[in-house]
Amino acid sequence: MGFFKKWVACTALAGLALGAAQAQAQGKGAASDYPNHPVTMVIPAGAGGATDVLGRVLGQELGKRLGQPVVVDNKTGASGMLGAQAVARAAPDGYTLLMAYSTPVFYVHHMFAKVPYDIRKDFEFITEIAATSLVLLVNKDLPVKNMKEFMAWAQQNKGKVNYGSYGQGSAGHLMSAYLSHSRKLDMTHVAYKSEAPHIVDLSAGVVPWGLGTIAAAQGVLKDQRVRPIAIFGPKRLPELPDVPTMAEAGFPDPEFNTVAWFTLLAPKGTPKAIVQRLERETIEVMQSAPFKARLQVFGLDPVKGGAEQFHKDFDAVDPIIQKLVKISGAKQE
Repeated sequence: MGFFKKWVACTALAGLALGAAQAQAQGKGAASDYPNHPVTMVIPAGAGGATDVLGRVLGQELGKRLGQPVVVDNKTGASGMLGAQAVARAAPDGYTLLMAYSTPVFYVHHMFAKVPYDIRKDFEFITEIAATSLVLLVNKDLPVKNMKEFMAWAQQNKGKVNYGSYGQGSAGHLMSAYLSHSRKLDMTHVAYKSEAPHIVDLSAGVVPWGLGTIAAAQGVLKDQRVRPIAIFGPKRLPELPDVPTMAEAGFPDPEFNTVAWFTLLAPKGTPKAIVQRLERETIEVMQSAPFKARLQVFGLDPVKGGAEQFHKDFDAVDPIIQKLVKISGAKQE
């Protein structure tokens, strides 16, 4: 009987060891043959905006390197939280990624008392993809051509001026609200679901001014349906060399230098080998001459890239975003 018990115990241990070895082998296989079917890139923004345009370019190039298509899935709503939440709840296998602008990554945890995910705990940071400075745009019929004239017009129409943005708590909203608050202009915010309809209404004169990206506004800029007045960022844009920064226009506040990032993330628990490959392949795409040329067309700045830099930038900008959210009134219970 003693021998039989020992034999059963040894057999059980052997079985457990074999099962563990098989599981480890399967895990290694899952990472080593990744991807073996299409990857979904969730973009929490509507079609036609800067995030969508950049995401599709990135997805196309990343798909070539991965050997599988990267399929874009636009999930809009709730300041980008619906799309981000979908990725946070997805299987952590590398087949569902989040390509997001700043709001659902950097802003919402300051804006809402309840956010359906924790950006630090529920995601693997892969890399920042690009940064963008926003442009203060006015409708072509507005009688202003520079910040001095803009401020005079805003003061004359104090309490009567609306401005648009591509969403409550977006970078465009926060910095426009800061301009209104810091200069006591008493302007009213009009939030759009995404950047494309905001730019359409701005060009039609439904709202007289707002902040936008070159990527979304390049068509109406070319047709001269809107006029660029100033750059909200640390330097002039090559596409608009004659348009001064806010600092050059006499507005030295550091808040006007805040850029918006485009980022790539995966669900927490995605195998390290897959995250590292996605980081490596994405950075190679970012460093390629064709991709850099596309960034320039879109008015976007290349970034260093990598998960480590992503974490550093997140930590550095977090207190500034907290201040801007408080001033904008975007915080909601």
